[in-house]
Order: sequence, then structure tokens, then C-alpha cells
Amino acid sequence: MQTDSNQEEFIQNIRNALGISRENAEKRKSAVFSNRTPVPPDQARLLEAVQSRSQEEQKDLLNRLIQEGKPLNLNVIPVKDEAEASAAIVRLVADTRPEWGDQKSLVQWDHPLINSLDLSKALEDQGVPVHTAAFDTNNNQDRAGQRARIRERVIDAYIGVTSADFCLADTATLVMKSRPGEARSVSLVPSIHVAVIRREQILTDLKDLYALLKWDPAHTPLPHHMVFISGPSKTADIELVMVHGAHGPRALYLYVITG
Repeated sequence: MQTDSNQEEFIQNIRNALGISRENAEKRKSAVFSNRTPVPPDQARLLEAVQSRSQEEQKDLLNRLIQEGKPLNLNVIPVKDEAEASAAIVRLVADTRPEWGDQKSLVQWDHPLINSLDLSKALEDQGVPVHTAAFDTNNNQDRAGQRARIRERVIDAYIGVTSADFCLADTATLVMKSRPGEARSVSLVPSIHVAVIRREQILTDLKDLYALLKWDPAHTPLPHHMVFISGPSKTADIELVMVHGAHGPRALYLYVITG
């Protein structure tokens, strides 16, 4: 509690120094994050192209993502719908083993798409618990205790299940914004990272991404943090021998719901 009190006092001191009060906070926020200039013509054309892609163009991007992911050890697996994605994750759990110990457990985001998979029920037959890395908003008095439990469950889990905001086909890169209920540790700590997205979330490259983040009101303002993930953790620092899982997950499975 003392730490939280110190943090609030520190933040309030900054607000006071900047002249921010409850009365003007929203006005200042809209002024800081608004796009004061018109969208440049080239960016407007790019936005239009991104937002109006046909199903055939989306299929082409998916195929490109599959090919670009192979050398990075990114397993891109198209699935028809949420039920097929859930079943694929159930098979993955059955076919894999934790790196340490014998107890299997999963940790997942509190995210609409991930929640729709209903992994807790799907994994009942295997006796594998599924934990959600999110705070109980009805119990704000025990934030430190909740944070410790979430951290413990993330560390104990051997599979972390997330979604993503976008995926860049040219570099096979997941782009994940930071939000409440979507802890970064879920994609970084477990030895296997599973991500589930929809096909329309696939972009061509960073130019597409930057245009959306800069000019599309649906994707602004930016969060305080974003993660870019191109395949599982890997390093060749020691004698130029490629090793997976040195600084994060050793395997990454991306299930793309095609509809």
C-alpha cells in the first residue's frame, strides 16, 4: 500500500507541474493526440487500399505470411473459425510437454477473441488448468496480491495464449498493443507462445501499420507500449549456433481464422 501511495503522489506532482487537473485533463488529451493536419494524399490512398482489401488480396497476404514465417520458425496455421482454433490448441497441448516439471497449465489474455475459444472447457478432459492474466476489478484492495498471483501463474504456465492487433506479412511480425488484461508477460515468459488472429488483421508491412496508427481514428491514440514479435526467441551469439528459446518462447504458433 505504501508503494501505491508513493506512486500516486509522484504522478500527482507531475500533473501539478504540468498544470493538469480533472477539469482540463480530457481537453488537453484531445489536443495532444488529435491529428491537426489533413491526411496527406499518399497516406489517404494507402489507408483506402488497406481498408478495402478484397478477400483474394487477404488470402495472398496470408500465403505471404506463411512463407515468410517458415525461416523464422513461426508456425502459421489457417483455421476456419473459433471452434477449429480451439480444437487445434487442444491438440497442441496434448502433443507437447513442459520444459520443466510434469504439470501442464495455460495462461491467457482477457481478450474477446481468446475468451470465445473457451479453452477452460475445451481442456477439461486433459485436466489442464487455464488461467487468465487479468485483475479482478471487483477487488481493488488486493492489487499487490493479485499481481503476485498473476506473475506466479504466468511463470508456471508452459503455454501463453494471446491475440494481436496486427500481423505484418512481409516480416512475419506480430504487433501487440499493451492494454489492461493483456499482459506482455503472457507472450514472453511461457516456453510456447500461441497467438490467434483473424485474417483481416494481416497487413503488408510497416508502411501499412504506420499509416493506420498515424491517421486512422480507430487506432489512435497510441498506447504507452507496443510489442513487435517476429517468430520465437532466438540467438546465435555462441559460436554462431542458432538456439531457440534463449530469451523467451522457444516456439510460436499463429492460428489465423479465415472465416
